[in-house]
Amino acid sequence: MTMEQKTDAVNTRRRYDSAGRRERAQQTRDLIATTAEEFFLSRGYAATTVAAIAAQARVSVETIYKGFGGKPGLVRAIVERALAGPGPVPAEQRSDEIRDTEPNPRQILTAWGDFVTDIAPRVVPILLLARDAAAGDPDLAALLDQISAARHERMTRNARGLLQAGHLRPSITLVQAADILWAYSSPELYELLVLGRRWPAERYGEFVAQAMIAALLPS
Repeated sequence: MTMEQKTDAVNTRRRYDSAGRRERAQQTRDLIATTAEEFFLSRGYAATTVAAIAAQARVSVETIYKGFGGKPGLVRAIVERALAGPGPVPAEQRSDEIRDTEPNPRQILTAWGDFVTDIAPRVVPILLLARDAAAGDPDLAALLDQISAARHERMTRNARGLLQAGHLRPSITLVQAADILWAYSSPELYELLVLGRRWPAERYGEFVAQAMIAALLPS
């Protein structure tokens, strides 16, 4: 084997080892987040300790603090994973694709209602759990404020896309449209109708879509 061939073999092995380490690290991170979510929802946020999560996931407490920064960071990771939705393409990316390519605004808002159907059951339980626990945890309260602000920023981008495409009713401003989208994507609305009134998720998603269409688009 020539020196060049040896070098190529070493580089290939290093790339393979690096990819393998990243994959194992991601698997460990997913396991920790899954374990934390199960414990939070079954035991409660305050009653769940980082040590218990670490023991169940078979990692060290230090690994969790290093990777997530404690329980609020675990909540952030759980929420981010839930917001990505099912499938290999994140829901936000799929939403942007529809917003930017679909000429029919009713189809855009109907698709966003479908995203609510997929994502809300995954993300709302952990958000409501965190909301109830935040009264005694300033770090968790700050995290929830950040999540809410990020959702409003996201809805502002969506509203801007509708406005620039000429889809909004003339009397609706960008700020109003963003607030409307933010309100209809809120965990509180899901809590009222799905958890409180026992609506099926599909019915809830259809309601959100039709409500956004009625509130934002020309009649």
